[in-house]
Amino acid sequence: MTFQRILTLAAGSVLLAGCAAHQPEPAAPGTPAPPPAQALAAQAPSPADVRANELGRVPVLMYHRIVASPSSVFDRTPQDFRAELERLAKEDYVPVTTAAFAEGRIDLPAGKHPVVLTFDDGDPTVLTLGQDGKPAPDTAVRILQDVAAAHPGFTPTGSMYVNAEPFGGGEAGTRALRWLHENGFEIGNHTLGHTNLRTASESTAREDVAAGDEAIRTAVPGYRPATLALPFGARPRAAEIARSGEGYEYTGVLLVGAHPAPSPFATEFDASAIPRIRSQGADGEEADYGSAKWLDELAADPDTRFTSDGDPAKISYPDGTGYPAERFAVTAEAY
Repeated sequence: MTFQRILTLAAGSVLLAGCAAHQPEPAAPGTPAPPPAQALAAQAPSPADVRANELGRVPVLMYHRIVASPSSVFDRTPQDFRAELERLAKEDYVPVTTAAFAEGRIDLPAGKHPVVLTFDDGDPTVLTLGQDGKPAPDTAVRILQDVAAAHPGFTPTGSMYVNAEPFGGGEAGTRALRWLHENGFEIGNHTLGHTNLRTASESTAREDVAAGDEAIRTAVPGYRPATLALPFGARPRAAEIARSGEGYEYTGVLLVGAHPAPSPFATEFDASAIPRIRSQGADGEEADYGSAKWLDELAADPDTRFTSDGDPAKISYPDGTGYPAERFAVTAEAY
């Protein structure tokens, strides 16, 4: 606000007036003056202080159903899902969407690590809205909200990849999609018919991706999906179909995979083939490919994780640990 000072001589004194109602309250006697901006900057941790590594690995976790009695390795119980989120929060991970990750829009406090939570197929156990318009208890979104409320800074967000008739279909599904958009979640395409794009003809693959995209845009006017999760992790024979076609264009494409993703700033990052890790406990069938195994590995070798320097305008990494992609070189700095 611009303050206008009117100087008036009265009784030999100077009267200052103008916008007085907006002037700050005088500090109490003995109150220290706020530090100048330079001092605040000096107090910020250096990349070395937090062991920043913005070329490090990022877990992109894949979920399907949250059910009391799992019937496959793709299911998690509400208790297991909550425990995994609690672990992520306690280990200083902060959820970001696939779109933000793929585009390198990662703005986290110094020392924090990004994690991407992805949910395939639009199952009602992931989100069902109650009569009050809020996520029902024991659904994935409600559990995520509860964990975020208990851990300030753990952002309640994720990326939802949907087919036809998501979240129960009909009006309930439409309401769920709009609720997700209004509450900071990403809605991504999973094709309309959960089509295997590898075995489908090129024309069928293009049509089903486009149809899935259109269904989302119809349900949520003004919204445009930014990323695609490949059904079964199957890449089309014509790879470009997954990234763009008539009516759609994506900044990121998700595989199934079985290991953490490279940093979006690293030379090896490929936005058209982002690997994911299936959420799974430490025991059982194919546990070596699951999230418990990989989170254990990242915890045991923390310097390999993506660790934020707290400055979204700069990419910090330890000298000798790798190189940024050419397009990020101007903002990258080794220490």
